[in-house]
Amino acid sequence: MLGALIAALDDPEVSARLLSALDAPGLSTRLNAASAADGRTPPEMMAALVWNFLDTATDDHFVQLIGIMNRAEDPGLAAVRAILAAALPEEAA
Repeated sequence: MLGALIAALDDPEVSARLLSALDAPGLSTRLNAASAADGRTPPEMMAALVWNFLDTATDDHFVQLIGIMNRAEDPGLAAVRAILAAALPEEAA
């Protein structure tokens, strides 16, 4: 299921629907800011961040991600949300 979702990130419509489903306003704000700074659309930036995670994650990162997915009602959405939250951390106040 996560593999199919990741493969579909090339489709801007899929990425846009996924972004709207995240239901994480703070995360969406951080993604929009990162997108603007990088000159990409939010769906493009989201896809790049997810793919970068897959390319660079350690075994520990994957174990943590599997734990998050196992506890979630929508594992694919939870995985993407967790990846984006790690890639776009909140700034310290």
